[in-house]
Amino acid sequence: MKNIVSLAPGRTCLFGDHQDYLGLPVIACAISRNIKLSAVQNKTGVFKLDMVDINQLRVIDINEVFSELEPRDYFASSLRVLRRYGCVPNVGYDITITGNIPINSGTSSSSALLLAWINFLVEAFGVNEEVTPEFISKIGYLSEVVEHGEPGGMMDHFSIGVGNVVHINTVNPFSVTVIGKGLDGLVTGVSGVPKETIGLIGELKANALLAIEIVKSHFENFDLNKTEIEDLKQYCNFLPDRLIPYFEAAIKNHHYTKMALIEFQKPSLDLKKIGELMNCHHAVLRDLLKITVPRIDAMINAALEAGAYGAKIVGSGGGGSIVAIAEPGKESKVVEAMLAAGAVAAYAVNVDPGARIVKTL
Repeated sequence: MKNIVSLAPGRTCLFGDHQDYLGLPVIACAISRNIKLSAVQNKTGVFKLDMVDINQLRVIDINEVFSELEPRDYFASSLRVLRRYGCVPNVGYDITITGNIPINSGTSSSSALLLAWINFLVEAFGVNEEVTPEFISKIGYLSEVVEHGEPGGMMDHFSIGVGNVVHINTVNPFSVTVIGKGLDGLVTGVSGVPKETIGLIGELKANALLAIEIVKSHFENFDLNKTEIEDLKQYCNFLPDRLIPYFEAAIKNHHYTKMALIEFQKPSLDLKKIGELMNCHHAVLRDLLKITVPRIDAMINAALEAGAYGAKIVGSGGGGSIVAIAEPGKESKVVEAMLAAGAVAAYAVNVDPGARIVKTL
């Protein structure tokens, strides 16, 4: 009986939250928390998925084509997408899924599960394409965002699929570049406040895109990727007051992401400088996009008071997690401060090499 173990990490966004769906770049990294999918071939013609941590059992017929999709059914949508690439299941598996990525916390537990599932399917049944981390990531993006018509971007899938610290250029020519294989001093804090991903992203995306379209209607050669902070005043004159924060946030977040890329490209990392840019990025997310909640604010303030160089909310917002960068060796003090400020969990993390098959027998 064939036995396959597929592993996929969580991710944290270092720079570029609410940027990739605008065609702006992102810096993110996979982190050392993961989803583990263990599959043993059976003789029943079904996938029997035992999601241990949430006490759910799912049974999928291997011949099911899913002509209709239920919302957020990524098991189904990925099977549908992969069939187009020649991945056709012909035997069932008993599958056990476990993990230590907090659910609904902004560290992409759902995308990690999806990538672990896709990697398993490709390993088990093959595809008509060269299998690379980028291919697995693309299938994840198509399955989660495109197939379901969701408003998110591709950061989660490519940071988890490719691993390490990556710079993701989200517009043509699309590219994912590994800009680091480690980043010392990372700490994640989980607020325990559930985030509301799809609705929040949809609202912020719609307002930002509307602001951009209004500016384009007045400036024929406007290019969001080339706009600098000093250009804001002339453009904002043409925007209604309610849309200015969304436009300003896009420009400022892009600026801090560009500054961070310069830092990551240097021979040695200046963690203090990266932390300062993180703080600037968070201020935009907090004050302009207003995606934080009181407990997130308290956790970030506590981390900084405990000596962290920088800290920011991660992901769509409205709850979820934060990431901080501390002097290596002093992570435990930041962890304690986050917990004292109300975090339900906090821990140091390492950069992970990305989604992978760890066993095939």
